Amino acid sequence: MKSASRTTATAVVLATAGTLVTLTATPASATVSCASPVFKRQFYANTSLSGTPKKTDCDNAIDQSWSGAPLSGLPKDNFGVRWSVTRDFGSGGPFALNATGLDGIRVYVDGVRRIDLWKNTSTTVGKTVNTTIPSGKHTLRIDYANWTGTAKVKVTYTPRTSASVDKVKPLAPTGASVSYDKTTGKAELTWATNKEMDLAGYRVYRRGKGGTFPVKPLATTASASYTDTTLPKAGTTFYYEVRAYDKAGNESGGTADQPVTTVDRTAPTVTGLTVVAESALFGVTFTWWPGEPDLTTQLLRSASPDGPFEVAETNLGSSAVHETAPYGETSYYKIASTDAAGNTGYSSVVPFARPLAEPYFYNLQNRPENGGGVDLFWKVSPHAPQEFRVHRVEQRYDSAAGKDVVVDARVVPCAPKLTDTAYGTQNTYTCTDSTAVPGGIYTYGVTTVDALGRESEQSTQPSITHSDGTAPPLVTGFTATATEYGTVLDWDDSPAADIAEYHVHRLSTVDDGTRYTYVGRVEAGTSRLVDSANLQDGETLTYFVDAVDTSGNTTDVSAETEVSTTVTEYDLRPTVQTPVDWLVDADAEPAASGTGVDLTWRLSTSYYGTDITGYRIHRWNPATAAYEPLTAEPVTGLSYTDTTAAAGTTHFYWVSAVHADGRESAPDDAWVALAPPSE
Repeated sequence: MKSASRTTATAVVLATAGTLVTLTATPASATVSCASPVFKRQFYANTSLSGTPKKTDCDNAIDQSWSGAPLSGLPKDNFGVRWSVTRDFGSGGPFALNATGLDGIRVYVDGVRRIDLWKNTSTTVGKTVNTTIPSGKHTLRIDYANWTGTAKVKVTYTPRTSASVDKVKPLAPTGASVSYDKTTGKAELTWATNKEMDLAGYRVYRRGKGGTFPVKPLATTASASYTDTTLPKAGTTFYYEVRAYDKAGNESGGTADQPVTTVDRTAPTVTGLTVVAESALFGVTFTWWPGEPDLTTQLLRSASPDGPFEVAETNLGSSAVHETAPYGETSYYKIASTDAAGNTGYSSVVPFARPLAEPYFYNLQNRPENGGGVDLFWKVSPHAPQEFRVHRVEQRYDSAAGKDVVVDARVVPCAPKLTDTAYGTQNTYTCTDSTAVPGGIYTYGVTTVDALGRESEQSTQPSITHSDGTAPPLVTGFTATATEYGTVLDWDDSPAADIAEYHVHRLSTVDDGTRYTYVGRVEAGTSRLVDSANLQDGETLTYFVDAVDTSGNTTDVSAETEVSTTVTEYDLRPTVQTPVDWLVDADAEPAASGTGVDLTWRLSTSYYGTDITGYRIHRWNPATAAYEPLTAEPVTGLSYTDTTAAAGTTHFYWVSAVHADGRESAPDDAWVALAPPSE
C-alpha cells in the first residue's frame, strides 16, 4: 500500500529594522486533493461510511491487507474505507472490473453499483464484471467494510484489449504542432498524450502536397513526439498527420494536417540530353528533359569533355539550336539548369562531331542566251566557311551503248556572289558555269573549304541538260487516217540531229475548239502513232505533233496550225441504246496474251446482296445490229477473255448480273479498239 497525507506548516521570515523575526503557523489539516488517476482514500470508524472521515489521503492502488486497525484512532473491527477517482477515459470502451477481499466490497461507476459483495465473511470473496465505459470523464467509487477479523481488499479496472472485444477507436491526438529547422532540415512533431488506458502508441504519416497519406506510416512511436530526419531539401511542402492506436489494433482518426515547407538545397535534375538533328544551314538541335518547371537553363559547350565550358545558348526550355557549333570538330555539350533557390543541376556531357559545312544546293537554271551557261544557286550557314568549290560531271548520250556515259569530271571556274542574307540564318550564293556546252548533261555539287584547307562533302547533286536555245524544225509530211481501230498518225522523221522525241496532241470538235489534249509520245526514230484511246464516234479531230530535242527545246506552239492535220473518225457506236446500269461496272482491254479482249467487272459498292449466281456477256454485231451472247451459260467469276474478237476494229460489250431467281440486271457497256498485228 502506498499512501500520502498532507499537512501545511508555514514559516514566515520578516526583516524589520535590521532584525530577523521567525513566525511559525499552527499545523492544520488541509483539504486533500489527489491528482487523477490516484485515488482519494477516506477512513471511517464505522461500516456505514458515514460521518466525518477520520483521515483522508491518496492511494495509487486498491490492494491492502490489515490485521489490526489500519491507523491510529480507528478500531480494528467495524471500520470502513472509501476510494474514489474521477479520470478521463478517452474514447472509453470495454473494461473488466475485478474485486476480491474479506468482508464487504461495493464498486460504483458514475454512482451506478456494478459489483456488490457487501457481507461479513470469513473467506475471500471475489467477482469480475465486464462493462463498457463511455468516452470522457467518469467517476469510480469503491466502498469497503471490515466487520471482524483480518481486513483485505483488492479492486482493479482494466481495459479489455482483445481485438474481438474492443472495437472502439482511440480518440485522435490533440495539440499537434510541427517545427522545422532549416539548418538541419529536420521536422519535429509534438502532440498531447492520449487519455486511453489501452493506448499502444502513435503512428506518424507524411504526404506530399496534393497527394494522399500512404497506408504504411512513416514512423511508429510510444512517445508524444517524433523527429523526421528524412525530408529532402528540395523546397517542397509536406503534410504530417498523427494517429493513435490501441492494444486491440484500433487506429484513431488523424490530427489536423501539419504543413512543412523544406529548405531548397536540391539541384534540378536534367536528363536525356540528345542531338536530334544537324543542319548545314541551321546548326545542331538538342532536346532534353528539364525535370521541373520555371528553370533558368543554358546550353554549355566545350572543346574538351572536362571543360572549361562556356555558355552557347541561354533562356531555354527543353530544346536548343546551336548555330555556331564549329564545323569539322567535336564539341562537348551539357545543360545547366538553375532553380529559383539558386541550385544548379547539370546534365551528362554529350559529344557531337559536326561535319564540315556542306552547302544546300537548291536550283539550276539554263542560260541559252548571251553565250550560254548554267546558273547555280546554293545556301550555307553564315557561320560556315564561305570559300566554295563547284564540281561538275558531264555526260553524253552514247548511241552505241544506248545510254548516257561520263565524258568529263572537273572543278569548274565559278566566282560565287553573295545575293541574300535573309534573317541571318543562311547566306545565298550564285555563280554561272559559262563553260557548259549545249546538249551536255551536267551534274553539279558544291563543297566548302575551311581555313585548314579541309573540303566538305559535296552538296546534293542536281542534274541539268544544257539547252542550246534552238528549237527543232517543224515536222513535215504529217497525215491522219481514220480506221476502225483509231486514227493512224504518220509524219516524216525530223532532219535535226538532236531530236529526242515527239509529242502528239489532239483537238476535238466536241470541246471548245481551242484546247489540245495530250495523246502520247514516241521516241526519235519512230514517226507513227495510233490514237486508239478516242472512241470512234464520228468526231472531227485536229492533231498536232511537237518535236522535242535533247536540250528540251520544242517546236514553237504558234506554228500548230502550220503542222496540224484534221480527220473525221468512223462512227462505230451501236445503234441499240444501253439501258441505265447501276449494278455492274465493266472494263475492256486488249488481251494480255495478244489475242482477243480481256473483260473484267465488279459489283457496285452500294450492293450488299449475295444472290448473284453469274454474269452474261454480249458483244455488238454490226451485221445483225444486236448484242449477241458469247457464252451459252452465265460466267462465274469477275473476268472473261473474248478470244474470238477480230483485230483491226472496235468492239462493244454488255455485262449483266444474273440473280438466283433468274432475273438479269441492266447491263454495263465497255468498248476497246484492237489494232491489227502490223500496228
